[in-house]
Amino acid sequence: MSTLRVTAEVLTVHDHPGADALELAQVGLYRAVVAKGAYRTGDAAVYIPEQSVLPAALIEELGLTGRLAGGNHDRVKAIRLRGELSQGIVCRPKALADVDLVRAAADGTGFAELLGITKWVPPVPPTMSGEVESAPGLLPWVDIENIQRYPEIFAPGEPVVLTEKLHGTACLLTYSAEEDRVYVSSKGFGAKSLALKEDPRNLYWRAVRGHGVAEAAADLAARLGARRVGVFGEVYGAGVQDLTYGADGRRDTLGYAVFDVSAEIDGRVRWLDPAELPAGRLPLVPRLFTGPYDSERVLEIASGRETVSGRELHLREGVVIRPAVERHSPVTGGRAIAKAVSPAYLTRGGGTEYE
Repeated sequence: MSTLRVTAEVLTVHDHPGADALELAQVGLYRAVVAKGAYRTGDAAVYIPEQSVLPAALIEELGLTGRLAGGNHDRVKAIRLRGELSQGIVCRPKALADVDLVRAAADGTGFAELLGITKWVPPVPPTMSGEVESAPGLLPWVDIENIQRYPEIFAPGEPVVLTEKLHGTACLLTYSAEEDRVYVSSKGFGAKSLALKEDPRNLYWRAVRGHGVAEAAADLAARLGARRVGVFGEVYGAGVQDLTYGADGRRDTLGYAVFDVSAEIDGRVRWLDPAELPAGRLPLVPRLFTGPYDSERVLEIASGRETVSGRELHLREGVVIRPAVERHSPVTGGRAIAKAVSPAYLTRGGGTEYE
């Protein structure tokens, strides 16, 4: 899940091909539907991204009462308006009437707190929760930003790798060579340096034990001389989320696939290619493309059918983009890694979004 960033942005305005009274305001590679004539190219306005939760007063001010997602009708979600995908809200709230939005856009000023906007936190089903313990040595996972919001993360033509993004729940495992033990956590608990105590009913522990993840991590630590190894995988199947990939999270056929690996070697944590895991020991997320970066090609691949089952059972959530050689990104201040999400996934009916 990406970080919440409510900022002023300089817009590029396009015609709406299916409606004379509407236009499309572009922010990065996102487009949001706006009233015709409300903005011109070069204007600045506030962009409120998907998964933002808005206060009631702002919802009323924007004329969106009863029109947003969630049980309280207060969450921003991608929708189609007259055939065009609209992601996020472009607006000029009254609270910022005296703010120079062009300057704020240049400065990267954030307005989430001022506007009372928070980030939506998905619910945690009982099978994904459990008794926790402090785990300060847990190797953390990082939020992946959307390439449509940060298109400058990768340069055109840069060698990249695209892997399939799975719709499940992230399982964080850290193997400590010093203690010869594993810590297992979810993304939410892991962010608080908490690990789940082992419980055979817990989804994450079932995946770890069922797929031999701890043993593979220990073997990798020994091979690399690592103090700690982190294995990050997606647990999926029926009973986990609405996209199942032909697996069943309620039985022994629950799905698991590794999407990232890290290791602490000589006091430094570095990210590894999951292919560095012992060959054939663990399932990996499918690798869909290796080659030069092209944003249009990335978005095209993100919108395909899933490949995990080998049967194209349903739509694909999207893709994760990495450089062929791990590097730092001055754009995000962290790893050079991003995601691209399928429009069909964003606008599907009856979807689940759990932790």
